[in-house]
Amino acid sequence: MSALTAMDTGELQAWLRLLLTPGVGNESARKLLAAFGSAPAVFEQSAAVLRELGSERLARAIQTEPGDLTRQLASTVDWLAASEDRCVVTLGDAHYPAALLNITDPPLLLFMLGSLVPKANANVSLGTLNGLAIVGSRNPTPQGEVNARQFAQTFGEAGWCVVSGMALGVDGAAHDGALMGGGHTIAVVGTGLDRVYPKKHLDLAHRIAERGLIVSEFPLGTPPLTANFPRRNRIISGLSHGTLVIEAALQSGSLITARLAAEQGKEVFAIPGSIHSPQSRGCHLLIKQGAKLVESAQDVLEELRLPLSFAAAEASDAPVLTQAQEVKTEHPLLKTLGFDAASLDALQARIGWPTAQLQAQLLELELGGEVARLPGGLFVRIARG
Repeated sequence: MSALTAMDTGELQAWLRLLLTPGVGNESARKLLAAFGSAPAVFEQSAAVLRELGSERLARAIQTEPGDLTRQLASTVDWLAASEDRCVVTLGDAHYPAALLNITDPPLLLFMLGSLVPKANANVSLGTLNGLAIVGSRNPTPQGEVNARQFAQTFGEAGWCVVSGMALGVDGAAHDGALMGGGHTIAVVGTGLDRVYPKKHLDLAHRIAERGLIVSEFPLGTPPLTANFPRRNRIISGLSHGTLVIEAALQSGSLITARLAAEQGKEVFAIPGSIHSPQSRGCHLLIKQGAKLVESAQDVLEELRLPLSFAAAEASDAPVLTQAQEVKTEHPLLKTLGFDAASLDALQARIGWPTAQLQAQLLELELGGEVARLPGGLFVRIARG
């Protein structure tokens, strides 16, 4: 077994059994651990003692070994032995992130993979990282994806650890941006760590592991179940000093993360957008509810009272990355387009150019990364500072 875990096989088996036993949730498990002192001790108790603490149902559940425990233990031991950059941290472990002890429902176990796994001689540990969550839509606008990547890059340059969920869209762009900025990043995922979801992020997952950490509370083999993704959001906000929402529809899971952050006493930030964009309505709702409206990375860092390094401050002063940004270019088509999506017909009515000229100019701007083409024949401007 990997030297990264101080547990022997018997202790690991007890923790896995506690995690896998049907009918025993985190709250009941914490009560059992508080009463008996350790996971192995829980399973040494008689039915009578267990009934006194909980109920007949709980006693029966604890005394019934899960059918897949043997397989799960073997696969976990093999997984740990395969690399030094893997570990399992339990609620009773000294390496358990202190920030998660303060949330309402701390996970019993954390499976970890990456260069930041807890090590006695590590220069960086989870306890010393300044975490900042970036979350948002899985289907962002081109501007939203640019914002996520550039904000995260600035945070990475400033020494912050970007925390997100490795989902498509804003999450992936945020992890990528943090790595581009030379910073650390943590991905909290909703599957077992023996699989990558979505598969499109296989390369990103490898890069995150090289410069950060992938974390899951779910045992190996756990598939991408819908219910697991909102559940992991409390860990994303819990590991962070604040949560920045880039883009979110009104039913977005990002609003769950923001709500959990607020309940945990953390700062919530939101980037505004067009009043016509469904992807901005969740952010606008958060702002109405008291989230801080931000237009630059500096807005976030000033609120958290941890200033940028000199180099990062120079980098962050240039881009103002919201759709309300002042138009700095002299290109007449960009000025006409503005920051809301528009059709070819609408643009032609505004600017009065012949169709061929307009299409040629749009193609030139698209190839230059200043305009994006959206489904439905719409065009949108990309603000890059």
